[in-house]
Amino acid sequence: MLLTANEISAPGCSKDYWFCLRAKPKREHIAAAYLRQNPNTEVFCPMVRFRKSTTRGPVWFLEAMFPGYLFARFDYLRLHRTVRHGRGISGFVQFGSRFGLLPDRLIEELKARVGKDELVEISQQFTPGQNVEISQGPFRGLEAVVTRYIAAKDRVEMLLEWMGRSLRVEADAINLAPSMAAAPPPRHS
Repeated sequence: MLLTANEISAPGCSKDYWFCLRAKPKREHIAAAYLRQNPNTEVFCPMVRFRKSTTRGPVWFLEAMFPGYLFARFDYLRLHRTVRHGRGISGFVQFGSRFGLLPDRLIEELKARVGKDELVEISQQFTPGQNVEISQGPFRGLEAVVTRYIAAKDRVEMLLEWMGRSLRVEADAINLAPSMAAAPPPRHS
């Protein structure tokens, strides 16, 4: 829904809308914390937690699900200046003079999917038969088929076609990515 400030402020118009706000780079959590201090403002800023391989080894990261954006519901007429100039906020998402407003239904659906803590954890659990691509090490870029996920070690056992042979190898789950291509079934020696 797109409305101008005059339409939002018009008498008889609903006072609370979900606004899409732009956050300063990597400051979505700061903007959300600032807005949550006001009891007349409802805030939704879902986050994603994931593990990534770094030079220090696997590290957990926490980032905004919608980088650079967060959502807030408030009375525009009373609070628009406070919100616009809030810590971590760079402004409203606008299309010309019209604000990008979101329906309650959409926000409620997103909230139901992420849960009350607004956090989604992305884990790399692989299932037998799944095709994966090796992203680190000497076999980087090659595809393999998962034969077993070893949860206790966070490792994956797989079959790899290499130089005309099927090899059974193990790798850290963090060094694998799901493959979109269908791998040929491995030959048994």
